[in-house]
Amino acid sequence: MPKRALKRSLLIALTAVSLAVQTTLSHAQGISILRDAEIEKFIEDYTFPILESAGINPDAVDLYLVGDQSPNAFVAGGLNMFIHSGLITLADTPNQIEGVIAHETGHMTGGHIARSDDVAAAASTPMLLSLVLAAGAVAAGAPEAGIGLLGLGQNIGLANYLSYSRGQESSADQAALTFLEAQGHSGKGLIEFFAKLRNTQLITGRRYNPYLQTHPLANQRITALSERASRSEFFDVADPPEEIERLNLIKAKIRGFLQDTHATLRQYPLSDQSDAAHYARAVAYYRGSELEKAQREITTLTEKYPDNPYYHELEGQMLFEFGRLAESIGPHRRSVTLAPDEPLFRINLGRALIATEEPAAYEEAVVEIKRALLLEPDNGFGWFEIARAYGGLGNDAMADLATAESRYHSGAKGEANRFARRALAGLSKGTPEWRQAVDVIYATQPSTGSAAPLPGSAGETSGPAPSPKSEDDVPDPTFNWSAGR
Repeated sequence: MPKRALKRSLLIALTAVSLAVQTTLSHAQGISILRDAEIEKFIEDYTFPILESAGINPDAVDLYLVGDQSPNAFVAGGLNMFIHSGLITLADTPNQIEGVIAHETGHMTGGHIARSDDVAAAASTPMLLSLVLAAGAVAAGAPEAGIGLLGLGQNIGLANYLSYSRGQESSADQAALTFLEAQGHSGKGLIEFFAKLRNTQLITGRRYNPYLQTHPLANQRITALSERASRSEFFDVADPPEEIERLNLIKAKIRGFLQDTHATLRQYPLSDQSDAAHYARAVAYYRGSELEKAQREITTLTEKYPDNPYYHELEGQMLFEFGRLAESIGPHRRSVTLAPDEPLFRINLGRALIATEEPAAYEEAVVEIKRALLLEPDNGFGWFEIARAYGGLGNDAMADLATAESRYHSGAKGEANRFARRALAGLSKGTPEWRQAVDVIYATQPSTGSAAPLPGSAGETSGPAPSPKSEDDVPDPTFNWSAGR
C-alpha cells in the first residue's frame, strides 16, 4: 500500500498546507513516520469506507502513522492524512478512532486546507497595516501609540484566523456524522473522544481561552454533536467484540514499542494472560534484549493463532535482529504465505534471505522484493534491499539502477541521477530497465542550468559511481519503531 499517515499545531498547519507531504518533509517537520503492516491495515479498514462515503477515491489519499503519543490526527497538503499513535492508544473503541478519521475527512471534503492559505493571507492584512501605522506613529514622536497599534493589528489578524479555523472544525464535525451515518455507524465514538479531551480541558480549564484556539472547546463540540447524533437510528450501534479485541492487540503492540519497557511490563503483568498482554510482553522483552522471554510470549500466540501473519512477522523480526538469520526465514516465509499481498512482509523475508549471503537466497530475495515493489513502488528501503541482492549476484547495472530508485524515493535526487547514469552504461538500450534508468535521470535533472547528456548504453562508461549509502542511511519502512527504542 502507499505511504499512509495530522496537524500537531497551528505552526505545522500553516507551513504544510501548500506542500505535498512526503517522508522528507515529515523529517523536516520533526514528524516520525512509522510503518507497520498490522496497524496500517487497521487504519485502512476504518478509513477507506469513510472516504468512499465522502466521494473520495481511497487510492488518492496517503495515510501516515505518526510516532507521537499525543491523541491527535490531521490532514495536510491536500489528500494526506496523519494518524498519531496516541490517538489509537487513547481510544477505548474503534468507533472513537473512526469518528476522528471521519472528522479529518470532513476537512478534506470542505477544502479547508487549501482555503487556509487565503484566510491566512487575509488575516495578515491588518497585521501589515498595523506595521505601517505603527511606523508612522513612531516617526511622529509617539512610540507608545505605535506599539499599541502594532499589537492591535496582530490581535485582530490572529482572531480572524482562529475564528475561521473554529468554524472549519465545527463544519468537519457535522460532516463526520454524515459520513458515519452513511456507513450505518454511530457518531457516539466522536462524542466520546471529545469527552476525553474535555476531561483534560477541565483539569487545566483556566489556561484555555476559547477565542484563542483553533478548535472549539470540547464542551461546545459535544453539545453540538449530541443534538444531531442522538437522533440517528445508528446511535446505539456498538463495535463488535472481535474489533474491540483487535484494537486491544494493536494498542498493546504500540505500547510495547513506544513506551518504556518497564512501564509496559507493569501495565501487562504476568498475571494477565490475555492475548494483548502476551503481545505487549513479547515486544517489551524483545526491546529489553530478553529474547528467550520474548519468544515464549510470541510462541504462545503463534501456537494459539497459527494463521495470524502478524505474530509470525514479529517472531521473524525478533530472530533476525538477534542475529539468528536462518531461523528468522521460516516465520517470515509463513507471514508471506498468510498475507501474500503485504509488501512489507516480502521485504522482510527478502532482507533475511540476503543476510545469509547464499547465492540461491539472493535470487529468491530478488523475486520476493520485486513482488513487493509491484505493490509499493515508492518503497525506498525495498529498492535498497534489492540493490544489495543484485550486488550479491554480481549484477552491478541492476544494483546501480535499484540504488538510483532507492535514493530517488529517499529524496536524494542528485545521487539518484548519478546512480541511474552509472546503471545506464551497463544496460541494453531500449530494454524496460534502460527506460527506467532514463526516467530516473530525467526526473532528477537539475531545475536550473543545462542538463548533462545521457551516457551511452551497454559497454560505455560514465565515470565512477558515487559512494553507496549504508543501510542506516535509508529509512526502513518495514519495522521502523526507532522512535520508541
